[in-house]
Amino acid sequence: MINTINYTKIKQACKTHNCQLVAVSKTRTEAQILALYKQNETVFGENRVLELIEKAQNLPKNIKWHLIGHLQRNKVKQVLPYVSLIHSVDSMRLLNTIQQEAKKLDLKINILLQFHIAQESKKYGFEANKIEALIQLLKQNPHKNIIICGVMGMATFTKNKSQIRLEFKTLKQIFDKLKQNYFSSNIAFKEISMGMSSDYEIALEEGSTIIRVGSALFS
Repeated sequence: MINTINYTKIKQACKTHNCQLVAVSKTRTEAQILALYKQNETVFGENRVLELIEKAQNLPKNIKWHLIGHLQRNKVKQVLPYVSLIHSVDSMRLLNTIQQEAKKLDLKINILLQFHIAQESKKYGFEANKIEALIQLLKQNPHKNIIICGVMGMATFTKNKSQIRLEFKTLKQIFDKLKQNYFSSNIAFKEISMGMSSDYEIALEEGSTIIRVGSALFS
């Protein structure tokens, strides 16, 4: 059920680069998740809200669930009690909704700002060339129930490693600019979530602190 060779390799790479592995468990059975859990994995990533909630209710309570897929605003209230980190906050409207619902529930929610770094137009995220406008919006409208922990991005689905590397470099530059201009005194702002099964090695070389790996972990 677990690809032991890949799992060992990925865990060693994370240790070398001081990076967190998020085991992407979307579409995986509870038995498959438990097999990794028994290897001391406690951080899992899901794309869909309802699937995350169902698994969170059925599986060990010390598992930390990350939402890594696109989050619709009408699902925010449902997922907040279960999620440890939301990777995919891709608009101010979504950020505002999370703040509103978190305040009602008296929760502090950890999130990442998702940026559109790929050439593929279908991917979500803030535009890199509008980062100054985003900084101003954040300054004007603080969100007291949200902890912004860093940034997330997905590279173009391509075999062109140079392009992937350039896109990951772009996300690292975005992170650095936000850290310098807005989050300089915020110790929570430290995460760069980038890299999946096909490109995590490049992501680690370019400064990723969280990789989201699924298919490479399972047989």
